[in-house]
Amino acid sequence: MIPVIDDIRAAAERIKGIAVRTPLLRNDALDEATGAKLWVKAECLQRGGAFKMRGATNAIAALAPEVRERGVIAFSSGNHAIAVSTAAKIFGISAVIVMPADAPKIKLDTTRANGAEVVTYDRVNESREAIGKQLAEERGLSLIKPFDDANVIAGQGTVGLEIGEEIAPDIAIVPASGGGLCSGVSIALPNARIIACEPQGHDDIARSFVSGKRERNAPGIRSICDGLLTEEMGDITYAVARQRWERVAVMSDDAVRRAMKFAFQRLKIVLEPSGAIGLAAALEGGLDLRSKTVAIVASGGNVDAETFTKALAS
Repeated sequence: MIPVIDDIRAAAERIKGIAVRTPLLRNDALDEATGAKLWVKAECLQRGGAFKMRGATNAIAALAPEVRERGVIAFSSGNHAIAVSTAAKIFGISAVIVMPADAPKIKLDTTRANGAEVVTYDRVNESREAIGKQLAEERGLSLIKPFDDANVIAGQGTVGLEIGEEIAPDIAIVPASGGGLCSGVSIALPNARIIACEPQGHDDIARSFVSGKRERNAPGIRSICDGLLTEEMGDITYAVARQRWERVAVMSDDAVRRAMKFAFQRLKIVLEPSGAIGLAAALEGGLDLRSKTVAIVASGGNVDAETFTKALAS
């Protein structure tokens, strides 16, 4: 079921006091570089360091109390893991998180520090969905999906709701992998043109727009944008994409590193690669943003020191 704006408003009430209302940032250098009036939604300052806190909190809060008490399970490369484990801790319930063994150490460590049980897997040779389904059935846990769930999408849509309460963007540039954030934002901002962003080599959404059918990424493709490496979109998010997303910007790792450096130097924020891809698209994606009011979602800031140091040296 595709959520509607009332679902996003209800999510905003559920997550109030748990998720943070993040600021919209502006900088003259960014406007000069793009010819636009550009605002950056700093979800790197969200609780848990990324927008995922919104959807995870809403999905857990929406569970019946007796179901919630049995605990939850999720699969994630990092930010959804942190969000679910954080929300579970707040609600006082157990959480099992299925994470790739090669996930950034900072995300693995943070998830464990929240008290969650972490089960690792080989993202090339094993299926996180299969592992998660088996554990959920064995232990009676509720699966909190990373993106293809109406409550998760509605929670992520509160990003767009907050943007719309402050500005009326002509264009919204949003990172996309499974598409939960981009779907929620597009529902919350019905009058904005939506540009999704994904990493080079992992461009299933762009290929889906060309072929007219949902495409998959081959396993094992790597990018520094570790949070954007889902194999394919979900049923709900693909349906929203076909209705609302205008185009897809596919960005290189080098462009993303330069955007991370720009964000640090000009906006004074730390972005992880996945969180910087929208800024990269605005700066180097060949988009015509002139004279437009543009909102960019900087979706997260959970980056390890080595990756961030390389970005600053770019």
